[in-house]
Order: sequence, then structure tokens, then C-alpha cells
Amino acid sequence: MKRRAIYPGSFDPPTYGHIDIIRRSLQIVDEVVVASVFNPQKDNFLFTPQERIEMFQEELKDVADRIEYDHFYGLLVDYVDQKNATIIIRGLRAVSDFDYEFQMALMNRRMKPHIETIFLMTGAAHFYTAARLVKEIASFGGTVDGLVPPHVVQRLKDKFAKKT
Repeated sequence: MKRRAIYPGSFDPPTYGHIDIIRRSLQIVDEVVVASVFNPQKDNFLFTPQERIEMFQEELKDVADRIEYDHFYGLLVDYVDQKNATIIIRGLRAVSDFDYEFQMALMNRRMKPHIETIFLMTGAAHFYTAARLVKEIASFGGTVDGLVPPHVVQRLKDKFAKKT
């Protein structure tokens, strides 16, 4: 039986930190479903779920056969069951991330005891990278080279050019 994991997140936009977590996840599991969280009533994303998926696909072509892309709305544990997975992958940058993620993992386990959460520390090169900071910097015309792939840099420039 293949080990299938869900890597959920907003990924708005995908960063090198996200990509690092996906690649490292593939050392542990056979398949990863990269699942963009999407709540059309609440969330205000810069990129649509499809745009976020396209950005990942462009960067992860070499492992495309082991990654599925999707988006979802609702309880993560219900989505994990729907996708026939048993593992949730979560990336951690700082102690504050752990506090929040630990609470979520325990609640998820309470609801669905058969689902495990695996925490992966972000690589040192991406420790300070957060998608919200990338968007903020890019919105003011700052450089985000090295934080996101070049094609994501271009998409950010295009999005913010349309807003001015």
C-alpha cells in the first residue's frame, strides 16, 4: 500500500520553503497531495487555487508523477479521508508555528485517530520566508528573488501591476 500524505496550506504564493517541504516529504511518503486551502466566503487570496497549483507544477516537474494538486474547503481530516491518505505534512519555521500546529494536530487526532501529522522543519535557507511577507514586499515593488521561483516573481509583478 502506498503511503499518501496531504500537504495543506494557503500557498499564496508558493515559496521555496513550501517547495523544500514537498521535496523532503517525498523522502518519507510515496505520494503527496498539495492541497490549497480555499474558502471563497472568507479568504482574500492574491492568487486563485488554480494559479497556485500552476506555480507548483512549473517548479516540481521532475517529481510530477508523485504529486497530486488539489484545493479544498472544510475540515482537513475529512479531506484527508476523502483522498485516501493517512498522513498530514506540516512545515514549521519557528516555535510559534509549533504551538499552533501542535494544537491543530491534537484536535485532528481527536476527530480522526487514524490520521498522523508529521512536522518537518523548514530548511535553514527558508526559515524566515513567509508567503504573507513575500506578498507585502512584492506589493511595494521590493525584490523577492531567492524567496520564490523566478516564474512566481513574475506572477507577483504581474498581479501588482494590475492593481496600480
